[in-house]
Amino acid sequence: MAVLTVEVVSPEKRVFSGEATMVSARTLEGDIGILPEHISLLGVLVPGVVTVKGTDGTTSNFDMAGGFISVNNNRVSILGEQTQA
Repeated sequence: MAVLTVEVVSPEKRVFSGEATMVSARTLEGDIGILPEHISLLGVLVPGVVTVKGTDGTTSNFDMAGGFISVNNNRVSILGEQTQA
C-alpha cells in the first residue's frame, strides 16, 4: 500500500516529518484532501488548519497563517507560517 511522505516546514524549523495516509489543507481554490497516488499540484495555502493523518493512526493538526503546498510522487511538502497557539 502506498503512503505519503510529508514534511511541514515553517521559517523557524521543521514542524513535522513522517509518513501519512492523508493530508488535508485549505487553499485559495478550496479545501483539498491528498491521498497516495494524488496527481501533482502546487497550491497557495490560506489561513486554516492542515491535518496530517499518520500511518500509525495519529492525527496532527497545524494552524497555518498561509504558505504553499506541493504534491509530487507521493511526497507532500508544506511550507508555511505556523500561527501561535
